[in-house]
Amino acid sequence: MSIEQKIIAKKILTCGVIPVRFAWGEWRLLVLKTKGIWDFPARLITLHEDSLSAAQRHATALTGIADWEFVFGEDYKETLADAAHRISRYYVAETRSEEQDFPNEAVVDNVDYEEGRWVSCLEAEDYLPPRLAHILEWVNRVINEK
Repeated sequence: MSIEQKIIAKKILTCGVIPVRFAWGEWRLLVLKTKGIWDFPARLITLHEDSLSAAQRHATALTGIADWEFVFGEDYKETLADAAHRISRYYVAETRSEEQDFPNEAVVDNVDYEEGRWVSCLEAEDYLPPRLAHILEWVNRVINEK
């Protein structure tokens, strides 16, 4: 673990944005696939970095989308810690962009994104791993209260 990784109570924190857009009469979420696993765009936060700024910066770097609007507020939801003591903190932000542009893998932590998809909350259940079930329930509640 590098000194630049922010450790909170012996947990490694990653921050990201759950991109949402209203299309085809419903809210859609952008999920990304890497190494066969679907997730939302997130990366490690660095020391002395604010988590919301980090989430926004990482989401832009990972998707090429930059028009984030935090119309649902700046609340966040975190995953439980995994075996490696990593937790992920997610914010919800609206975008009007439909296209994502994955950067060269060397630019972002040597992660090669296989694809991204805009899916409904119901469809997201089939893509996302079980560790994100409570995050998906939360985002569904947040976007449908607007």
